[in-house]
Amino acid sequence: MKTNKEIVAAFHQQVFINGDLSNIEQFVKEDYIQHNPQVENGRAGFVKFLHTLLQQKITYDTKNISADGDMVYVFYKTTDDQGQQTKTCDIYRLENGQLAEHWDVIETNIEKIKSVNGNSVF
Repeated sequence: MKTNKEIVAAFHQQVFINGDLSNIEQFVKEDYIQHNPQVENGRAGFVKFLHTLLQQKITYDTKNISADGDMVYVFYKTTDDQGQQTKTCDIYRLENGQLAEHWDVIETNIEKIKSVNGNSVF
């Protein structure tokens, strides 16, 4: 049996990086709860959002995937075809091996950030 971290890592790879929604029913509960105000609740609402998102030319650079019990955190950088970079942390709660709930923390236009401390945003 896969760990919650392994499930989310496989989901992230298949859906976001590979753009493959063929096993979405395996990964996401029908009554998926969404806390991103731009995405509808439920698996169908999430799939609707993903169809729009996957039409964009986005590359993903996963920095870290961590888990604490039923919560899994995916920290990554995206770059779109215009060069806009975004730093994101997706937070998932799992139930019975499926994504049940989602939150995200997003910082956009990170390519424009000038660090006063010399550290990278990653």
